[in-house]
Amino acid sequence: MAMQSVLQNAARFCLLQRERLTCCRTLQLNLAACSRDRESSRLLQNWFGALGRQRKFHLRSYDNSSAPAPAAALTLGSRVPQAGELPSFMYGVLLNRKRRVSYLLAAVAATGCLGTGLFVVLADAGREDGRRPTVADAADTLPKKKKVVVLGTGWAGTSFLKHLDSTQYDVSVVAPRNCFVFTPLLPSVASGTVEARSITEPIRRIIRKTDVQFYQSECAKIDAKSKRILCKHVSEMGRWEEDQDFTLDYDLLVVAVGATNNTFGSKGVQEYCHFLKEIEDAAKIRDCIVERFETASLPTFSLDERRKLLHFVVVGGGPTGVEYAAELHDLIHEDLSRLYPSLEKDATITVVQSADHILNSFDRRISEYAEKKFARDGVDVKIGWRVSEVTDKCICLKSKNTGNIVQQMPYGMVVWSTGIGTRPMVTDFMAQIGQGDRRVLATDQWLQVANCEGVYALGDCASIEQQRICDNVINLFELADKDKSGFLTAEEFVETVDQVRSLYPQIDTYLEHEHMQGVTGLLDNAIEDGKQSTVQLDLKLFGQAVCKVDSQLKSMPATAQVADQQGVYLAHCFNKLAKDPTNIDSGGHHKLEPFHYRHLGEFAPLGGEVTAAELPGDWVSIGHSTQWLWYSVYASLQVSWRTRVLVVFDWTKKFIFGRDSSRM
Repeated sequence: MAMQSVLQNAARFCLLQRERLTCCRTLQLNLAACSRDRESSRLLQNWFGALGRQRKFHLRSYDNSSAPAPAAALTLGSRVPQAGELPSFMYGVLLNRKRRVSYLLAAVAATGCLGTGLFVVLADAGREDGRRPTVADAADTLPKKKKVVVLGTGWAGTSFLKHLDSTQYDVSVVAPRNCFVFTPLLPSVASGTVEARSITEPIRRIIRKTDVQFYQSECAKIDAKSKRILCKHVSEMGRWEEDQDFTLDYDLLVVAVGATNNTFGSKGVQEYCHFLKEIEDAAKIRDCIVERFETASLPTFSLDERRKLLHFVVVGGGPTGVEYAAELHDLIHEDLSRLYPSLEKDATITVVQSADHILNSFDRRISEYAEKKFARDGVDVKIGWRVSEVTDKCICLKSKNTGNIVQQMPYGMVVWSTGIGTRPMVTDFMAQIGQGDRRVLATDQWLQVANCEGVYALGDCASIEQQRICDNVINLFELADKDKSGFLTAEEFVETVDQVRSLYPQIDTYLEHEHMQGVTGLLDNAIEDGKQSTVQLDLKLFGQAVCKVDSQLKSMPATAQVADQQGVYLAHCFNKLAKDPTNIDSGGHHKLEPFHYRHLGEFAPLGGEVTAAELPGDWVSIGHSTQWLWYSVYASLQVSWRTRVLVVFDWTKKFIFGRDSSRM
């Protein structure tokens, strides 16, 4: 039945393509089948014979069933293609209306179970000049695909590539890193819980089934006027430094290069601190920890020198900094304490946070619990302190309130995790398009860069310029006041707000934050007697009702979750635009829905197999069960089954054998 279905599809395909030809005179049916499948051979001949009678085809059948090699018995025509001609097994439809030339090549191959045979259907319509089409003819007649260039292989870029229909575009990817890194597990790599190779997936493996070209290079400059980018190679082979630079033209550019580390102008950070942004950073931190313990175990060091070597400072009390401090605590007290029992009491961890609480982006209950747990575990948390300078011997702290340098701490290793900065290439591009005073690229709600047509930006290098509803109160009131009476009823208010909810995501955020069931909750101040039918809103009351939702207008966090959703959204937009290039309808409205971020929750591992989670709907969960939820979610979010199996294996290996403390 499967073979019959494939052959039926082949017949239908040729019949449909027959309608598109302007001068098809002959349909050649070249059939190659092994002797074991004569029934299917006869069935194929009968089907195409019937089609030929219905559409007045001239059918010529070539039976090659007696061929000794079943899979190789193909009849490709009466002559061998010459140099430059299209081979008969190519698939394509070429139309040239100016010369009234038509040409159809359709190849449908179906292989049955256990080698039942190979069938090729060839429809070949002759040209009026009697010449076979060449490859040049094909290039001239096939429609041109738009060139899409993607910069970056992080969360945003990889998510975009996975969901893009690459058959509709000519896609190229440029990135200095030839793999995708599951960055939420970088703290686990830095502590030896997970191996570095377990969270990386080669980008060529991700795109291997698509028509995508990858170049391991770094984009050095974007020329928005000529729609061209300059790429510099990242090879360590110095003799090719100049020869390997190249340029790429684009029709559509997707900027997903991520961000760098933000040092806030503090001296010595680049020279003496470790970062936790790339897979190489995690490997360096892991080696540095083991090196400090090995050095401190030497008999030539005094007690004060050992304590200095084993003092680990984490700057930044956000999710990454807190998770790494927790992983480091577990590494020292669960694994290294067995190998260096005399050094456990000398090892200390300090977390420096400029805000009033660690994990200040989480629910207050999680922040307070994390601080209490760190206090119990012996992790020193310094709240309200900023780093002014880092030297080779100490880290200088100043109070956020007074601004005076009041403390100098000796350290053995400093991990800097305090936010994101702008890449030089993005800074140069923003200066070209009039955004030089910004920290990241400004985009509209459809992720297109402002003042730059054909360029899209997503992930950590961009920020959506969300519209304030207060700025458009008059226009919204006029839109709702259809009868021009100067007043709005409750029904008109609800209809208008529901109509513009997609353009103002803060409406849904406000309703969820205030636990309102619908937009009628915004009319609480205007409804005096509790009856919506009596509501009469003038412009002032309308503004009071809708402007309060702007209190929930917040920038999206620079997280993997946001970048992943943006990549999926933009890919779907590109897929729709490939079918319908016009994105504006007759009424002047955008056909595509604007991007709307859906927060799915956030985790904060706190060490000791305890994790805190903030889930949608104001749900907070803390404990060992949440840790297992963290395991499940992070395993399911891996980009391939290979990395999924490797990560789960590393977790299992940690439970059985402990973390690996070998220094490579």
